[in-house]
Amino acid sequence: MWDVLIVGAGPAGLTAGYILTRDSNLSVKVVEADAVYVGGISRTEHYKGYSFDIGGHRFFSMSENVENLWKEILPDDFIERPRSSRIFYKNKFYSYPLDAKQALTNLGLWESVLCVASYAKARLFPASQPRTFHQWVSNQFGERLFSIFFKTYTEKVWGMSCDDISADWAAQRIKGLSLFKAVVGGLKKSFGLKPRGPVVKTLIESFRYPRRGPGMMWEMAAKKFELQGGSIDMGGSVKSFSLNKQSGVWDVVATFGDEERLFQARHVISSAPLRDVVQHVSPIPKSASRAKDLKYRDFLTVALMLNRPASFEDNWIYIHDPSVKVGRVQNFASWSPEMVPDFEASGCLGLEYFCFEGDQLWEASDAELVELAIDEMEKIGLASRAEVTEGRVVRQPKAYPVYDDEYKKIVDEIRADFRDNYPHFHFVGRNGMHKYNNQDHAMMTAMLTAKNIIANEQKFDVWRVNEDAEYHEGEVRSAGASGERLVPRRVV
Repeated sequence: MWDVLIVGAGPAGLTAGYILTRDSNLSVKVVEADAVYVGGISRTEHYKGYSFDIGGHRFFSMSENVENLWKEILPDDFIERPRSSRIFYKNKFYSYPLDAKQALTNLGLWESVLCVASYAKARLFPASQPRTFHQWVSNQFGERLFSIFFKTYTEKVWGMSCDDISADWAAQRIKGLSLFKAVVGGLKKSFGLKPRGPVVKTLIESFRYPRRGPGMMWEMAAKKFELQGGSIDMGGSVKSFSLNKQSGVWDVVATFGDEERLFQARHVISSAPLRDVVQHVSPIPKSASRAKDLKYRDFLTVALMLNRPASFEDNWIYIHDPSVKVGRVQNFASWSPEMVPDFEASGCLGLEYFCFEGDQLWEASDAELVELAIDEMEKIGLASRAEVTEGRVVRQPKAYPVYDDEYKKIVDEIRADFRDNYPHFHFVGRNGMHKYNNQDHAMMTAMLTAKNIIANEQKFDVWRVNEDAEYHEGEVRSAGASGERLVPRRVV
């Protein structure tokens, strides 16, 4: 019998386990589906001396509690890295944040005039009460800049037209950033002047990063969790959660290859995909039939190893050009030189493709995906076929929870159902809550859940954790009107 069983050894699951074993005498078991890696989407995969970050994870948080926990778990292995990103559009690169002089030069005089005119028109005659991502961004930047810097990339990532994505997501993701601020900021930077006022979160200049990738953090968290008395079973896929109403004990069944194991626990913490978990609970939740309608956006990385260093220093480049399918290209050595075996003589690029599980891109063979990646790198001009020594494909199902027009009603029904009928079942993390949390937000949901379990009362509402929250002992204070981090949902 375990006091707490945790499903998933990602940032949320391992944070919960670490806090529980550090701050209490409760017995804690973690079951992780991956047979090799901990860390979930924040893991670091390794291949022939190369290390791959699944999606790129900057260690920067507005939460002092999260920052302190990172330092506690991994005190000596962080490096400070410059934030460097660019946009690729029509065979030209644009710095991000915007460098006004460079942008005007790249666009050319006539296009620049049209962009300024488009911006002026949008400010003078904005769409009233914008409902779509397209309308909101055009109001802020003008129609021409929307089409250059926002439309293609957004539609690649989410597989939805910008006319179908609601404006609230744009307001949240691009909050605090305007064309005027971007131009003024770029000019100040060009003249060596420091900006005044609070930092716009999307424009941080530097970040910390584990020297061998984010997985280093979670490998150490797992090790310290076990040293504190916790236990991890790798390679286990949880198949059922059964509640004994009389005893309040959960029977959890997981399969490890051909072996089936039964775990009993008083509390269950789940960071596994909400859609799948709810459908495997018994007694059958009222919300089970609704849970199956939750949707996810999937993701894959094609890592190309090079016989030379990468030709650019950016952490990643956003590919806004519609002529290629790749959405973003990472330079792993820019995150840390230790991500490649010899950063002075070799390189590694990570091409990121956004897709749906089962579509043509997802179902393509590894060889086909490597060929696609090489062709697109040649087209963009970042590498030639002769410079590629090998390719490696990493698939990440359920990378992003989709916010369609039904998701919120479904999640609210699940929350109410489990609050009333399964009080010792706790949801944490991005997929566990079907909530587009960053790594630090996922950790905070787990930290507060652990505190609730230790106190044996619901002191904290973990569902209020969002990207702009400031976290304090004894309260969760939201700076956002909605109390949640937003991702695209269809216009209703």
